[in-house]
Amino acid sequence: MLQYAGRETGDPYFGARLGRLVRTEELSDFGRWVSAAPTVRTAIVRSNRGLNRFLQTGTNLSLTQQAGRARWSIEFLDPGFEGRFQNELLGVSYLIDVIRCFMGRRWMPDLVRVTGTRSHQAAILERIFRAPVLAGNRVSAIDFPATVLNAAKPAARDPGGGRFTSDERRIPDTASPLSEVSAMISVAMFDGYPRIDWVAAKLGMTRRTLQRRLEEQGRTFSGLLEDELRDRAQLLLADQTRPITEIALELGYNDPAHFSRAFTRWCGRAPKAYRKGIGPT
Repeated sequence: MLQYAGRETGDPYFGARLGRLVRTEELSDFGRWVSAAPTVRTAIVRSNRGLNRFLQTGTNLSLTQQAGRARWSIEFLDPGFEGRFQNELLGVSYLIDVIRCFMGRRWMPDLVRVTGTRSHQAAILERIFRAPVLAGNRVSAIDFPATVLNAAKPAARDPGGGRFTSDERRIPDTASPLSEVSAMISVAMFDGYPRIDWVAAKLGMTRRTLQRRLEEQGRTFSGLLEDELRDRAQLLLADQTRPITEIALELGYNDPAHFSRAFTRWCGRAPKAYRKGIGPT
């Protein structure tokens, strides 16, 4: 989408210009969770451990420190996709904005590192980012003093005191295998019926390793999947205007009758009876 927008506007740096408008706090519950961290370091840790699992897969965030300097990088792991450079520019903007949640809107990194840009084009990006830009790096990153990592969260900027008030799924505890798998199943539902091999790959493990870890917790992938499907089905059925056949297809059932039997097993009532019982919304 960024690539097409850049073409339509004739702007090869559209991702960077769009990035000037981004606000981490407005980036779903994930963004609020990150920006509500007590320090910059904690916010970066939350970003690093959560972005590629709960918001944008195929992305790796990394923080390094050396001689009083810090570098926070963003790497897109899917090779050669169209619009990669635009996406990198937008990604760098989010890194900058995370730190601005703590340091104020006028904060700038000492250096912005970008990939695939010639040196004469870096001058254009310097005007957009309002910071020095170094082109030709392997991954995009921002450099800044390591002391920034200890900057504390101003209480007035904590969105809701760390509480989540939207209807979106809360960010799960990534220390819990069950929570992580459930979250990835929920993400997979937006692209059809979740498959164990897809979820295992996104969590960086084999199918068998995932099954073994779930067995250690006394659960199975199919059981977690059914829990997520039940919760999602109940949420969709609350919308009285949506046909049950459409809901079944959205949840990955090719035959609405299969969905009806599954839902009856989960909830003790058929979808139509369940919807009638909750009344109009």
